[in-house]
Amino acid sequence: MLPAALTQPAAEAAERLVARGQTIAVAESSTGGLVAASLLSVAGASAYFRGGVVIYTLESVRELVGPLPAPGTKSASEPFALHLAGGIAARLGTDWGVGETGATGPSGNPYGDPAGHSWV
Repeated sequence: MLPAALTQPAAEAAERLVARGQTIAVAESSTGGLVAASLLSVAGASAYFRGGVVIYTLESVRELVGPLPAPGTKSASEPFALHLAGGIAARLGTDWGVGETGATGPSGNPYGDPAGHSWV
């Protein structure tokens, strides 16, 4: 069971999505599926949740989300998170896309970002 710190914001988002008749898709990296799991923990998730992917390599981004962003775009950055959000929303035809990327730990990522560095 997921903690309320994850399920409560998901329930609030779900309520808004349902009220507006909108849909959402998720492309996440360092959270490993927790964003999607949180959204799916709300009863009736099929009314708004269209799908999600956990991407952990640039190859998986290409295959599951679409073309990579412009050369030089750092993978643990706001522009990369926005790219993931737009790519998954386009791929699954949703009103909203969530992109998450970062470094989990315990020692950060190979690109020099510290553990806990995250963009959504």
